[in-house]
Amino acid sequence: MDSTEHNPSRPLPLSKRLAQIIDETKDERLSFTDLAAKLQSRAWGGLLFIFAAINVLPLPPGTSVFFAIPLMIVSAQMVLGRSSPWFPARIDRRGVRKTELERLIAKIHGVEARIERVLKPRLASLTAPTATRIIGAVCFFLALLAAIPIPLFHIAPAAAILLFGLALIYRDGAVVIVAAGAAVLSLALNVLLVGSGVAVLNYLAAAWLHR
Repeated sequence: MDSTEHNPSRPLPLSKRLAQIIDETKDERLSFTDLAAKLQSRAWGGLLFIFAAINVLPLPPGTSVFFAIPLMIVSAQMVLGRSSPWFPARIDRRGVRKTELERLIAKIHGVEARIERVLKPRLASLTAPTATRIIGAVCFFLALLAAIPIPLFHIAPAAAILLFGLALIYRDGAVVIVAAGAAVLSLALNVLLVGSGVAVLNYLAAAWLHR
């Protein structure tokens, strides 16, 4: 095992830890509880990152609700200050396939290798337990936004959650600040998206009525 796994100032990159988990797991599917246990101290940030990474991708209309549910479950428990994540049995059994983790590793490895050089423990109060509860509340709200079944509506909130996940994984308070800015921006973008949609519908309705 990489010695950086035991170095609190430089945790093993998430993609490498996920690769280790795949190698250590005999079954083809891991429950979310097992995955959280194997992520150890990085369970909250790792789960936020993994679930948000899925939501960042364009999804078929209506499916964003399904993929936002695990984010709601995790972030709600962060608010409550639980020591470890819990999942309803049905969702837990669904879990994640090793092949799904492999695809995720392939997508994040290159990006993570570039950004991990600048991620480091700093501004510790912004990733402390109290701050983690606040992050959980913000992520829960963002997950609710991501669940709204409007095409592309989920991408910006999920991207902000992904940044919060990175901040918790690397205990980097500077990334918390960036993520907070991204959360505000995602809200503004979604308000703009809804406003534009309403304006278009009003225009089309007016045009139809005045034919």
